[in-house]
Amino acid sequence: MTQYSVCVFCGSRMGNDPAYEASATALGRALAEANMRLVYGAGDVGLMGAVANGAQAAGGQTFGVIPVHLLQKEVGKRDLSTFVVTENMHERKKVMFMNADAIVTLPGGAGSLDELFEVLTWRQLGLHKKPIFLLNINGYWQPLLAVLEHMIEHGFADESFLQSLNVIDSVDELMPQLGQAD
Repeated sequence: MTQYSVCVFCGSRMGNDPAYEASATALGRALAEANMRLVYGAGDVGLMGAVANGAQAAGGQTFGVIPVHLLQKEVGKRDLSTFVVTENMHERKKVMFMNADAIVTLPGGAGSLDELFEVLTWRQLGLHKKPIFLLNINGYWQPLLAVLEHMIEHGFADESFLQSLNVIDSVDELMPQLGQAD
């Protein structure tokens, strides 16, 4: 049996709440302690670097995927268990998704939203059944959840769209659900 792998989408910045970095580090560490492999964007900056450093510090397996044009900007973390360089962002997302059993999104910006919405759309279209978790640290994602509810209220999405997103408030709450949800 292959190692359970969790794709983590998150910011290439730290954000302005110390809880974001603490949660990213705790998630990396918790994945390693649960013998789960971290799949992520291979950056050594922001929350990406924090989640990878947390996993590595706890002896975990890390699988990073970065497009060639971001090697400098996101400081490609080459000391990972597996380090993959892709030609573009589309390939990056595909490789990350294909090498994961579940998806977790920490706080982040436009790139994290792009990644999250791609896997949510694929799930809505029936292309996968992988669990998708939104780690809502200190309510960071509340405005997004309001927009999703607005889309449903106005007939642009079914209720099932929001139901496919498991909203979790902490790493401690998330870990028992990984490997259980669908």
